[in-house]
Amino acid sequence: MNFSATADLKEIRNLVNQELLNFVAAENKYLNEIGSELAPVASAMERFLLDSGKRLRPLFAYLGFLGTGSKPTVEILRACAALELVHVCALMHDDVMDASDTRRGAPSIHRAFEAMHKDAKLSGSSAQFGISTAILLGDLALVWSAKMLHQSGIDGTTLIRSLPMYDEMRVELMAGQYLDVYEQALASQSVTRSLKVARYKSGKYTIERPLHFGAALGGGKPDIFSTYSDYGLPLGEAFQLRDDILGIFGDPEETGKPAGDDLREGKRTVLLAKVMELASAEESAEINSALGNANLDLAHVNRIREIFVQTGALAQVEELISTLTSTAQSALEHGEIDPLAKSALTQLLTIVTQRKL
Repeated sequence: MNFSATADLKEIRNLVNQELLNFVAAENKYLNEIGSELAPVASAMERFLLDSGKRLRPLFAYLGFLGTGSKPTVEILRACAALELVHVCALMHDDVMDASDTRRGAPSIHRAFEAMHKDAKLSGSSAQFGISTAILLGDLALVWSAKMLHQSGIDGTTLIRSLPMYDEMRVELMAGQYLDVYEQALASQSVTRSLKVARYKSGKYTIERPLHFGAALGGGKPDIFSTYSDYGLPLGEAFQLRDDILGIFGDPEETGKPAGDDLREGKRTVLLAKVMELASAEESAEINSALGNANLDLAHVNRIREIFVQTGALAQVEELISTLTSTAQSALEHGEIDPLAKSALTQLLTIVTQRKL
């Protein structure tokens, strides 16, 4: 199969989806052979992976490969698709850590298995059963990612060349997740610290490392790795900052999460740090009363939203997103990237900061 003529994002996404579908079907067949008890696990993995998702990490990896000027193959596409399973692991574990009830408009994995435990009237704690299962399913997704990469069909030399980037991506993701948990425990209100979390928790593993992974698959020269960092790091931070805004201002119909969910979870974001810099003592007290309040209603969420707008915190973060996006665009203009990939990476500047694909 030859993909050399296309950098159409939707077409690549569809091809990635097909590879994921094929892989999960084969793996779920094996799970069901182990025992019928694993049927809910197989079903949950398939549903979680295939129901939705923009496939940003495989897209960036594939375009990172195209940027080297190398000729793509179905094996390369399959290797890039494997990165989506790292993301699945992160989401499942993130929902446990945040005690999130929903994901993409449906019950989060730990809540779904908690409900299954209750419905079947099984022994022990339903909540603990759900959490334990979600941890295991996240671990399984991480194992599947490595398995899909190793079985992608790329040659041994290419695989070995790509592994350092693949490993760094996973290490940095886990480091970022810990930093996020730690910042919440510290109850910090630092823009600098929150930007560091944004870089490691989301930015690097969403954009920079997938680009590096693709460049390694394509045997890219050192210069292209530098260009990808100059593009990927600021854009990755902008991506996370948009996520911070959606966590408070997002439409539940689009985000799949309740309105103001980041407030209920007490998320320590750049947006929160900004508003605390600008808010009055009275406004700060209002925000603090909302943070971590699981019973926060929509009226209270709307009041906190007003503070973010009136203080100018929202506008400042929007301005920072624009600045970071411009920095990323400048890197594309000065880097030596194959024109086909450069055009698609330019489109992604808007897509990842507005979350539309």
